[in-house]
Amino acid sequence: MDFRDFYPTEERSPHPRRRSGGELVEAARGAWRILPLEGTFEVVYEDARGAWTTRILDARELKLGPGRTLLGGTDRAHGLYRGLRADRIRRLTEPSSGTRIETGILDWLLTRAEAQRRARRGRTPRQAA
Repeated sequence: MDFRDFYPTEERSPHPRRRSGGELVEAARGAWRILPLEGTFEVVYEDARGAWTTRILDARELKLGPGRTLLGGTDRAHGLYRGLRADRIRRLTEPSSGTRIETGILDWLLTRAEAQRRARRGRTPRQAA
């Protein structure tokens, strides 16, 4: 057995990439699917110990994987990247619009990521064949 069986050299980046026009594109790694997501959210989150915290997150991506989904972005309080499990988010508020979600958070995030994807697709000019 070779080490490449465990660490393939030809895999795509786990983070969304930008094309030359600044357009975000989806990336995949293994069984994970990564959807670009932009926005600022105030998140009430329950950590592994059961403690609830409130975080302001500048979202970058939604990672869909086997058995869990992560909302990834920069935590404004610490300036560090955080991946928050969607099933542990108890409340999500979007300060810019005042939208407050307490149930169906994952569905709302997926819908928003899809709407942003469609909007990005509509903004990019198509090239003639």
